[in-house]
Amino acid sequence: MKGNQHLKNNGLKVKHLSANKFLNIIIPVLAALIVYMSYSLIVKLRSNTVDDITIQKKPITSKVQVEVLNGCGVSGVADKMTNFLRKHDFDVVQIGNYISYDVEKSIVIDRTGNMINAYKVADSLGINRRNVIQQMNNNYLLDVSLIIGKDFNTLKPYQ
Repeated sequence: MKGNQHLKNNGLKVKHLSANKFLNIIIPVLAALIVYMSYSLIVKLRSNTVDDITIQKKPITSKVQVEVLNGCGVSGVADKMTNFLRKHDFDVVQIGNYISYDVEKSIVIDRTGNMINAYKVADSLGINRRNVIQQMNNNYLLDVSLIIGKDFNTLKPYQ
């Protein structure tokens, strides 16, 4: 009986030793994995910050692309604004009608997250900066949307 009990205890010791060896191997492997993942996360966060700064600075140095939309219903207003903007070195890429003709005050909308471009358009037309808003949309391939309101005759192209 004692011989069989001795064999059982040796079997437990062997199992216990093999479990310790496994844990001694797996702990450094997991620690290395955690260090690698932390490093990768830090590098990714730093690269995104640099990309955001680059994206925001890019539109400032290039021509501002503008969409001109008639929101007042008066014929020819969008054409006159387009000609004025092009003479002032803006790239008007689209002209059309807004979804309604009930817009009281003209609005400039930043589409890229760079309000400087929207302010340039507003300042060149004489639109109050309080009427500059931000609605970023990755589906738009332009920088700024201009919605011409019923106040169009107070803007610079009409003075």
